[in-house]
Amino acid sequence: MNTATVMEGIAMVEFFGALGDPDLVFLRYALLLSLLASVPLGAVGTLVVARRISYLAAAIAHSALGGIGVALYTKEALGWSWFSPMLGALLSAVLSAALVGWVSLRAREREDAAIGAIWVSGMAIGLLSIYNTTGYVDPMGYLFGDILLVQLLDLKLAAVVGSVIILTLVLAYRPVVAVCFDPEFAAIRGVHSPWIYQLLLQMTALCVVLMVSLVGIVLVIALLTLPPAIASLRARSLWQMILGSIVLTALFLVVGLALSFTWNVPTGPVVILLAVFIYLVSLLAGRFRAKG
Repeated sequence: MNTATVMEGIAMVEFFGALGDPDLVFLRYALLLSLLASVPLGAVGTLVVARRISYLAAAIAHSALGGIGVALYTKEALGWSWFSPMLGALLSAVLSAALVGWVSLRAREREDAAIGAIWVSGMAIGLLSIYNTTGYVDPMGYLFGDILLVQLLDLKLAAVVGSVIILTLVLAYRPVVAVCFDPEFAAIRGVHSPWIYQLLLQMTALCVVLMVSLVGIVLVIALLTLPPAIASLRARSLWQMILGSIVLTALFLVVGLALSFTWNVPTGPVVILLAVFIYLVSLLAGRFRAKG
């Protein structure tokens, strides 16, 4: 047994032992959020990778900061206590997904510039709103995740959003898959490709919001795309890829959460570095198998 395995085992023992501490309720919230969100993240992430729209998903994710900043500002300036940062992120991500989808489908020229404008505008609005908030707000927590930001509201949102996404995929699985792999052929077969495409972007927006508190809007795209990329190396069908992606997403979140808690470091970067490490090892292992 190597040193890394021993360290990981120790981290997991300490982590699960700490879950029973009544003063560490945020830790239990983070674990439950990881398990709840891994299902929609793994499923939608697979479709994002299959459709090759990671760049669009990144634009949607970064735009969510605009809604977070506006929510924080209006809570203070207007007294809108009901307007939580997560609700702001949800509204901003959904709106950005609609704009990104429209630009992607309609723009004949400068599509990348238009999508980039949506990307940076959301971040600029968010940062300016946070700057004008009287109370100190550290945007780093929203950008790169902060385990202390996970609240009971996040769990409720994850349960509702996850249920909506899974139900949508079950009901619209065939047309969604058809649009992901061959939108032109899907249109010939009577599938309304633009609507299905927008549906996929909206589901991506919902998945982004689920992980804002834990891994942040900058890192969430890696969590959305790396597990499906790893699963695709061994999967022989889309369903195998989806199931593998769900399992890997849950594994990365739980192990990353345990390691970050034990080492007292931010959770988001640990989760992503763990996913990147496994991805690189999987690629190297695949190359060795091919040569052998």
